[in-house]
Amino acid sequence: MKFCVKLGLLFGIALTAMSSFAADLAVLTNGYTIRHEHREIVGTATRLYLGKDSSSYVDIPTNEIQSFEKDLTPVPAPASAPNLVAEKTQNVPIAVQQKLPPLLKPQQVNDLVNSAGDRNHIDPDFINSVIHAESGFNSHALSPKGARGLMQLMPNTASALGVTNAFDPGANVEGGTRYLRELLERYNYDVVKALAAYNAGPMRVDHYHGVPPYYETQAYIARIIKDFNRKKLAERKAAAAVKKKTSQPKLRSVASKPSVSTQETQPSIASSR
Repeated sequence: MKFCVKLGLLFGIALTAMSSFAADLAVLTNGYTIRHEHREIVGTATRLYLGKDSSSYVDIPTNEIQSFEKDLTPVPAPASAPNLVAEKTQNVPIAVQQKLPPLLKPQQVNDLVNSAGDRNHIDPDFINSVIHAESGFNSHALSPKGARGLMQLMPNTASALGVTNAFDPGANVEGGTRYLRELLERYNYDVVKALAAYNAGPMRVDHYHGVPPYYETQAYIARIIKDFNRKKLAERKAAAAVKKKTSQPKLRSVASKPSVSTQETQPSIASSR
């Protein structure tokens, strides 16, 4: 079965990755909860504001919200979360730098992502959103914990995936994408749990029966979902614009001389006005 991460999926069930600074919980009918600072009704939806300002929010159909509760979970200190911030190349040990292949151009990375997505049946836009959050498209990235490359593979994970050099962009993207696929299958295509496991590890997700109470992990998931949704919204707008342009009525030229056979079809030209 081909798996393609869809916009509606990420807007709906994939929104347990909220700000850990929220004061309330929206309990959804599907069993998930969304932390938020405040909320308001907008038409048939309830707008949940994820931060203290109004710049980050999500609209949930009101009939999909079962109840609201106070969030009594202690706010974890950022230091307690796994730190996967990518370091610059100059911080990579000299012994490791000797194994570094040249940095790729954006189009080359896109080609790798498209190929890996096709082989593993995952939307390339979703993979790109993960790479953007993991390494900022820096194939030489090395985290303080030792995660490496575009998709920040830990040495043990890379070894299990058969990736001998995690700084090799092709091997890294293929291994990371395959790992994402494995996590999606493990959690029955629950995107949030899969992303949480990619960031914090499957053991922590299993232990907490969902997204761990780490600020870094929650922010990581929200960042990927927001980036992916932004791409899909732009894609929809572009497709709608093309459809509108191609659906405009066309003018047909009319023969001006009686000698021209009316059986001949004159070429169509799009109106420029």
